Amino acid sequence: MSKFVHLHIHSEFSLLDGANRIKDLPVRAKELGMDSIAITDHGVMFGAIDFYKACKKEGIKPIIGCEVYVAPRSRLQKEPGIDNHYYHLILLAKNNEGYKNLSKLVSLSFVDGYYYKPRIDREILEQYHEGLICLSACLAGEVNQALLMNQTERAEEIALWHKKVFGDDYYIEIQNNGIREQVLANQKLVQLARKLNIPLVATNDAHYLKREDAYNHEVLLCIQTGKRMSDEDRMKFDTDELYVKSPEEMSEYFKAFPDAIENTVKIAEQCNVEFEFGHTILPNYDVPPEYPTHYDFLKELCDKGLEKRYGKNLSEEIQKRAEYELGIIKKMGYVDYYLIVWDFIHYAKTNGIPVGPGRGSGAGSILAYAIEITDIDPIKYGLLFERFLNPERISMPDFDVDFSDERRQEVIDYVARKYGHDHVSQIITFGTMAAKMVIRDVARVLDYPYSEADALAKMIPNEIHITIKKALEQNKELKDRYDTDEQTRKILDIAMGLEGMPRQASTHACGVVITKDPVDTYVPLYVRDGQINTQYIMTTLEELGLLKMDFLGLRNLTVIQNTIEMVKENHGVDVEFDHDMSDPKVYKLWQDGNTSGIFQFESQGMTNFMKELKPDCLEDLIAGVSLYRPGPMDQIPRYIRGKQNPGHNEYTHPSLEPILNVTYGCMVYQEQVMQIVRDLAGYSLGRADLVRRAMGKKKLDVMAKEREVFIHGQVGEDGNIVVPGCVRNGIDEVSANKIFDEMAEFAKYAFNKSHAACYAVVSYRTAYLKAYYPAEFMAATLNSYLGNLDKAPQYIDECKRLGIQILKPDINKSFEKFTVEVNNSEAVGKIRFGLGAIKNVGTVPVENIVAERKENGEYKSFTDFCERIADTQVNKKCVESLIKAGVFDELEQTRATLLASFEAIMDTIQSGKKKGFNGQVSMFDLGTEQEKEEMEKQKYQYEEHPEMPEKEMLSMEKEMLGIYISGHPLEKLREQIIHSTNINSMDLVQISEQSLANNAENSTNVDEMANVQARNSKPKFVDGQKVKYAGIITSIKKKYTKNNKIMAFITIEDLYGAVEIIAFENAVIEAGRSLIEENIVVVDGRLSIRDDQEPTIIANEIRDFGDEKLNVVTFDITDFTEEQKDKLRCAIKYFSGDKNNMNVQVKIGDEIRPCGAIYYNDEIKKIFDEI
Repeated sequence: MSKFVHLHIHSEFSLLDGANRIKDLPVRAKELGMDSIAITDHGVMFGAIDFYKACKKEGIKPIIGCEVYVAPRSRLQKEPGIDNHYYHLILLAKNNEGYKNLSKLVSLSFVDGYYYKPRIDREILEQYHEGLICLSACLAGEVNQALLMNQTERAEEIALWHKKVFGDDYYIEIQNNGIREQVLANQKLVQLARKLNIPLVATNDAHYLKREDAYNHEVLLCIQTGKRMSDEDRMKFDTDELYVKSPEEMSEYFKAFPDAIENTVKIAEQCNVEFEFGHTILPNYDVPPEYPTHYDFLKELCDKGLEKRYGKNLSEEIQKRAEYELGIIKKMGYVDYYLIVWDFIHYAKTNGIPVGPGRGSGAGSILAYAIEITDIDPIKYGLLFERFLNPERISMPDFDVDFSDERRQEVIDYVARKYGHDHVSQIITFGTMAAKMVIRDVARVLDYPYSEADALAKMIPNEIHITIKKALEQNKELKDRYDTDEQTRKILDIAMGLEGMPRQASTHACGVVITKDPVDTYVPLYVRDGQINTQYIMTTLEELGLLKMDFLGLRNLTVIQNTIEMVKENHGVDVEFDHDMSDPKVYKLWQDGNTSGIFQFESQGMTNFMKELKPDCLEDLIAGVSLYRPGPMDQIPRYIRGKQNPGHNEYTHPSLEPILNVTYGCMVYQEQVMQIVRDLAGYSLGRADLVRRAMGKKKLDVMAKEREVFIHGQVGEDGNIVVPGCVRNGIDEVSANKIFDEMAEFAKYAFNKSHAACYAVVSYRTAYLKAYYPAEFMAATLNSYLGNLDKAPQYIDECKRLGIQILKPDINKSFEKFTVEVNNSEAVGKIRFGLGAIKNVGTVPVENIVAERKENGEYKSFTDFCERIADTQVNKKCVESLIKAGVFDELEQTRATLLASFEAIMDTIQSGKKKGFNGQVSMFDLGTEQEKEEMEKQKYQYEEHPEMPEKEMLSMEKEMLGIYISGHPLEKLREQIIHSTNINSMDLVQISEQSLANNAENSTNVDEMANVQARNSKPKFVDGQKVKYAGIITSIKKKYTKNNKIMAFITIEDLYGAVEIIAFENAVIEAGRSLIEENIVVVDGRLSIRDDQEPTIIANEIRDFGDEKLNVVTFDITDFTEEQKDKLRCAIKYFSGDKNNMNVQVKIGDEIRPCGAIYYNDEIKKIFDEI
């Protein structure tokens, strides 16, 4: 039996304060001869379940606790200067009732009591004290604070109140931690405890594992507070004693109070919380009363759904598949799961909320297809049920569902109403200190120069889940610096000590938990920005058996729905997608590379892949989104060859052809691995899925065993054949071994075909709409970015390519969003800019403007507009923005006149209303048009001005709309800029997306497929690369460094977006007069790519674009031989460069195409001469 047990310990989940890793605590406890250990994080229980499992793994008893914050008065009182003070208190769960009460207290501290900190109070402590042990806590405890202020009577009252509530389960806590105030407090605490007959308990408030970790902990505190180690006023503990001490050390420290040590063991013996994993707790689903069982209701839904999907005469295959799935679902107890998912999807579809065709492996269920949870035929596309729900592996099924991003919350609200708001919660997630970030953090805290810290961080490879230790193994330069440079070694050692610890909590992007009883019955709650979350992450909730659902918001579903609505309004057509998804006109978009706006296919790499592949069926799209990922990309050339020469596909064995012919001999999907194992070796699909999982996770022991079974089969103890094996099925051993090797290698990268198929359907639908209704589709796409038009320029550019005119906003024609104006004489509609996209206008003013126009007709003049909206929320700031955006350009006055006159006109109208003129007949209701015009001139005095220059008007449009509409200052220079530069703003957007994808483990991005695609896109640009960029300066911010040197942050916009340029003193001085807003410049510089920031360009030189010399060589290749073309291709490919640029373009007939810039030297000159 242990002589001492730690009962006051802070783990890494006391965010940026505790430095004890959960996994290390039970290991250390075992090393020190302790059989129990507690976790008491500050105000939270984030790590309770992980701690419990880690302790159980090491054979150590886990004690679940929390150091709660206690309000000085009521938790409901939140008065500044009084209630921002709080006390600490340790609570430990004796049993499962205590755990539930602790969860309740912690939940209420966030839900009711949050004020600077999550706080409980005496009221709820008394209400939920059963099953809890209470310790008086550290120096911040209420008893300690009273004693330190010499308020002995108050300290006694506090202690007696807790003794009254907790009885023998209340302890006075003493510590010996090297802090001066603690020595004085201990004397008084012991006196009080003896006087009131309250037992003592010894703790150490351990914030780190070992004494030598104290420095790392100080660095961690600096990261939390934004301080440096050199700051004298930084938060710190004046001791290195707050570590997990041995029983011997604690006994020595408290040898005068042996009972305080003995009581730690006594308390530990009383604490016996047990969690149950692996069971399922589904919420109650009420079926209509006419159905005897829930299964009967599901069965009828299935039967009706199958008839709707396949007709009355079902094939034997469909009938057997449905019966099989229903049997498995009933046997495994997931009938209610299907009904719960069906119910909220049915609600969404009934209420016009767009729902995706499916997501993840759930599309492999024919039952899901029948009852319209999914919308892709698993029979037609070879999707497997066992990939979703494996009868040989007990695990909760998992339907992830996409909804329109604008209406997703409506579905969550419905679920909350149906099951009870206290039965539904969103889910927490944690951002961790990843390798690059923690290096930068530590370097900053240690006053390491920014540039050197940045260079050090950039030596970490751009790999997902990369660690510093792994980087040291991979990067020789980094390892050499670590071995030879003391400062580098210090930074990296500290960073490795903190790496991976949670940094902040946030709300999971899509996770929702639905529980049978109130959520806080099972788990504690956390509140962030008014949003209630569970304190346990998604995987922990699943382990506890709770129902977790992913309600994902997909922007593209909103685009599809909005397009369909506009098509109906403009053309009277109800869009119906072709069921077999085989329209050649649609596939031509991929074949020609016109993929802007098409879901999953917008990246340049994916576009190039499709242009080469020439897809003509959905299977090609499914393969496309599956292959364009790490690992499988190597199969792309083979896939393309197979597509183009279908009769020449090669198979390791003929038996593979029926499985792999759909992918031209390539292994692409996880389902294909399962089918190979089943069809060649005779496995059940359930066991085949287990083999696939083992291969994917590289479980070598399982794979070795399964290799033998796959080749030679398995015979049961009764002599019956369990698995026939390849050899029994006529496949030779050599081929079987080779096939197993191929599967094992490929399974690491194999993708879920069900998920890819669902997304291919969404992709097809977006492409269908773009092919047949391009104006409506592009308008809907622009609307999807209405709140952030950063991506709009590339779609505006696409509209121009498609011949779709973008019309500026108009007070009589614009609505809130982008709309399409149709003219029967024109082949394609025009897109009208929406008023809601204008800065400083807002939704309510737009609604006022549109409603008034709809009720009383178009605005006849600017003053008519001002009169009619005078009593609405359309204020002067709003009107000024409308003028600048050009919405009144079709009326009589110029923008310059309106800007000079609008305030006086609005004041005159308001003045008239105050004098009682409102309610009278408007002057515009009487007389002829000429008379009205004369009356207006008499009543309102315009300050007449000629129209402002075009450049100024464009600048105002850009200011108000975020993009240029009437024209672009760079449009006339488009070709010259293309030939003079080697990077544009869209390139930087792709760099940013790739960087985000590399750090996706710390993001809540709901689209993991987009992440893996971005991660695997071959980088066109790298950090530090020399680049040339050109555009118009839109803003300049100058500042002085600590060394009193000037630097500038310059925003320069090109035809597609904007880029931030950083210019240091030399570049700023040399730029001189070039550095003014609205000037068109060219920048020579180098790329700066950081994972935690948007990519920027560090300027070496900034100069007027007019000074740029354009060196262009044009080759007319109309009559070139193939040999000449090859030489030119090689020259462009192998001599691409970034200085001494020669811009190459080719002419084919009357068409000229730019080919890129090359490094011009004697060698390339010789090649050109030969050509």
